[in-house]
Amino acid sequence: MTITRRTFLTQHIGCACHIALMAAAMPLAARRAFAAESLGTVVAKEKFGTLEKIADGVWAHVSAPLEGDRTTVSNGGLIAGKDGVLAIEGFQTPEGAKWLAGKAKELTGKWPTHVALTHYHADHANGVAGYLAEAKPPIRATARTRDLVIERNQTPPDPARAAAVKDAIVVSPTGTTTLDLGGRTVKLIPRGGHTDSDVTVELDDPGVVFCGDLVWNRMFPNYVDTVPTKMAASIAGLKRGAGATIYVPGHGPVAKKADIERYQAMFAAVEAAARKAHAKGISAEDAGNTFEMPDSLGMWALFNPAAKTFYQRAFAAWYKELA
Repeated sequence: MTITRRTFLTQHIGCACHIALMAAAMPLAARRAFAAESLGTVVAKEKFGTLEKIADGVWAHVSAPLEGDRTTVSNGGLIAGKDGVLAIEGFQTPEGAKWLAGKAKELTGKWPTHVALTHYHADHANGVAGYLAEAKPPIRATARTRDLVIERNQTPPDPARAAAVKDAIVVSPTGTTTLDLGGRTVKLIPRGGHTDSDVTVELDDPGVVFCGDLVWNRMFPNYVDTVPTKMAASIAGLKRGAGATIYVPGHGPVAKKADIERYQAMFAAVEAAARKAHAKGISAEDAGNTFEMPDSLGMWALFNPAAKTFYQRAFAAWYKELA
């Protein structure tokens, strides 16, 4: 049986496949330039990404899936206190989670004592059992995320993954959950929009936000489960007032306030085009095919006319709300 690009996108709609098709469309030089950017101090570098120190006791893992290695795919990271270490995201494979746990032990002397999942998508959750290779840190996720990992993330099936999340410590879906790592308090804040159960991981001092897939930096986001108005509100809620904040997106380079504002402008440009096309009775597919990202918004990882499918999906998400 021949699998067309359209069939592939229809049947494999997770973020990892979204990014895989970006990589196939993106010129080699652009992929390497994209992967080379870093905001923090690189303390480890692998084919699948880098680990950057972005503050004292805080490291961001920035995946480089456009280079073809799918060990992690999503971004994630580590937050360390005197008594514990939080690992953020389960990644695409157990090898990715085990690698980050090993780095935690190298950098802090501790295997992760806690793990947090920002949402259920496979590239953020499927490898979570890798953290159990040496210790048994509790997994923290919303009940909805836990259930979706078990129900939907079946490719490939993995009893260890299901067992790891089955007994997850449930994060409140409505209020902030705090985690004391010893002299450092981490906030797990429920949000939504990318999926119906997103969580951000945040520090007040230093100002650091692990955004999950509510933020994609320089990559066009996957709208597969997105409720656009809710996601727009969540993105706005991530912005802080005084003081510098570092944002670790779900995909793409570590970001600052200006990057978040540019991301908001991109999101708003898609919204404006979708509302206009919907009012004219133009189909989501046709509207996506004709949409062009404004030059003023700079580079977003979408370089091939065939990848207009991603725009079509974004317009379809807006049309679902507007209907």
